[in-house]
Amino acid sequence: MPERSEIRLRIIVEHPVVGVLHSLQAKDDRPLDPKASRNGEPLVFELPIRVGPGPRFFGDQVRREGPVRRFVHIRIGDLAGDPASPWSRRMKIDIHDIDPAWLDRAVDGGSVIETTVNGTGRDGTPACATVRPVVRRLTDR
Repeated sequence: MPERSEIRLRIIVEHPVVGVLHSLQAKDDRPLDPKASRNGEPLVFELPIRVGPGPRFFGDQVRREGPVRRFVHIRIGDLAGDPASPWSRRMKIDIHDIDPAWLDRAVDGGSVIETTVNGTGRDGTPACATVRPVVRRLTDR
């Protein structure tokens, strides 16, 4: 893998709570690409991230915790730009554990790494905190 290569990451939020706004988190903490499900349809966010040897992850939406953990936030409710929402939450979706072979295949648009998460928690409210992938796969663009 070259020093730093760009890949595409697609996050699919399945079964989101209807009508609740979700967004990516921009580098300056503002909502980015806000959207809400009208009938329970999945919400899809696609973003570029840069990957270097190690692998190491970089980009406007990449957050860090400690020396290894890297993740992307999906903002929910008030944090996503809806001040009337009763929820002010974030989903944390890990990316540091993506298979390095997939990263190599996704370099420069070869494939997209798709991560699907469940958008509704066990209590019926929007999922938040660390959300584990239901499915992670490599797809064609």
